[in-house]
Amino acid sequence: MSLDMPPPQTLAISLGQWSSAGRKPENQDFYGAIIPVDNALTLKGVTVAIADGVSSSKWGREAAEISVKGLLTDYYSTPDTWAVKPAASAVIAATNAWLHGKSRAAHVEDIDHGWVSTLSALILKARTAHIFHVGDSRVWRMAGRSLEQLTTDHNVPNGADGHYLSRAMGAAPQVEIDYITTPVSIGDVFLMTTDGVHVAMKGSKVSDILDAATDLNTAAQTIGQAAHDLGSTDNLSVQVIRVDGMPPPQAVDLVSDLARLPCPDLPKPGDVIDDYVIKRPIHANARSHIYLAQAPDQTLVALKIPSVDLRDDPDYRRRFMMEEWIARRVQNPHLLATVPAPTHRTKFYVLSEYITGQTLRQWMHDHPQAQLQDVRDIIGQLISGTRAMHRRQMLHQDLRPENIMIDVSGTVKIIDFGSTFVAGVAETAQTPPGQDILGTLQYAAPEYFAGAQTGPASDLFSIGVIAYEMLTGRLPYGTQVSQVRSQKDLRNLHYQTARDAGNAVPNWVDDALKRALHPNAAHRQSSMSEFLGDLMRPSTKWSRQTARPLMEQNPLAFWKTLCAVLSLIILFLLTR
Repeated sequence: MSLDMPPPQTLAISLGQWSSAGRKPENQDFYGAIIPVDNALTLKGVTVAIADGVSSSKWGREAAEISVKGLLTDYYSTPDTWAVKPAASAVIAATNAWLHGKSRAAHVEDIDHGWVSTLSALILKARTAHIFHVGDSRVWRMAGRSLEQLTTDHNVPNGADGHYLSRAMGAAPQVEIDYITTPVSIGDVFLMTTDGVHVAMKGSKVSDILDAATDLNTAAQTIGQAAHDLGSTDNLSVQVIRVDGMPPPQAVDLVSDLARLPCPDLPKPGDVIDDYVIKRPIHANARSHIYLAQAPDQTLVALKIPSVDLRDDPDYRRRFMMEEWIARRVQNPHLLATVPAPTHRTKFYVLSEYITGQTLRQWMHDHPQAQLQDVRDIIGQLISGTRAMHRRQMLHQDLRPENIMIDVSGTVKIIDFGSTFVAGVAETAQTPPGQDILGTLQYAAPEYFAGAQTGPASDLFSIGVIAYEMLTGRLPYGTQVSQVRSQKDLRNLHYQTARDAGNAVPNWVDDALKRALHPNAAHRQSSMSEFLGDLMRPSTKWSRQTARPLMEQNPLAFWKTLCAVLSLIILFLLTR
């Protein structure tokens, strides 16, 4: 890279690799790398991996190759919305199980003779390095003229015989993976080696080689050859990674080309936008305008354009276009579906299916203090859609009656993704997610306001508020939640029972709502399905509590009852 040229404004690396059998008859090491382009580079990053098959096994080389290729191919097949850690960890765990299964199927009794290898991986995404490690291959970073070892060897000394691996790919049905992250800067250099190199390698020697090298492949070979010359008796593999460019600190715009398009004027019936004929307005609020439109194939679709006041706000435009991006990556009968994208888009808008029906808010006006069975049905469908988002590592963050539609067949659909948090996208931002409260205050969980950690339990809270309001016609905490700013404020939130003279909410349903609406997320149900189950039948916890003796539940009532019984006995004896 020329010194007089500015660094690229995207993640860019230079890579050098080299491997040799060294003094052994067979090379059981394996390495590889994938440097994707466009959105895959933004959402998944660059992946570099190295593995060393166990030398005592005739399948060591195959195990190393499977470990590396499995990560490089399957990691990029995980959903775009997943963060690096769960995506790569799931792939590594699956590969480990496959290797262990091959050894079991071949009836290998000594695991050191099976499909076993080490694995070290470096995933560079945005401005962060994610490191995954099993075994004793190593990941290093150059720090000045010395090497900083970023991984810890998983081996145990074995007397004069050297050492044996305490953790390896394929050695057990499950694998424990070391995971660390570290920020990266332009010019950072990472080194990945198998033990045949680093047992003989000297940090100062590596520095000299890298300083003198004009080509990283040559540098990798020179480092490996130096280890060989110093007496290494093992296979030798080296990867050198240099960071040449990085994206800006702010979140990467995944739909930048579309976001630069001009917004259309508010259309009238009969107007045409990119071959979509506007039929009539459907809904309008301070954030957007939605119209019924006829697509070129004559189907009816919903066409959504930004409000006049927000259309020049870059953050709003990015979130607006992310709605369509999100909808195309998660499909569920209870989530708003997308329609085929136009072949040529000249204006800034999003498209989705058109739903004939009413919002949940309208349904609630028609059904004040709804029947419990109706609430169960609606909440169950709402949970199905929300869980589909959670499985893709998304939090909706704005579940409320206005964002939920019920079509003419009774199917519930979540229709707005403008506030959705996507873990995989959040990793592309330097600023931590969750600083802005994008949802609706009356339905947002208190942890958003208190600055506490958010998660699936935050969406559960919003669903709990909706269920409570459907049964009672009011909110469980009124407007108090939006005033929370600290842990002390959380403790001052007091749940108002859903039971009153105007409804017939059973005690055990009220208990289910109380748990889902607990100010502390750790005390809510552990899952959406648990909450739904608690709405269907009394929970085990509630049953145990209500089964306690009267003296434990209400000592005063116990003693009053006992006194009344004794009085009756005394009166009976006196009359005799």
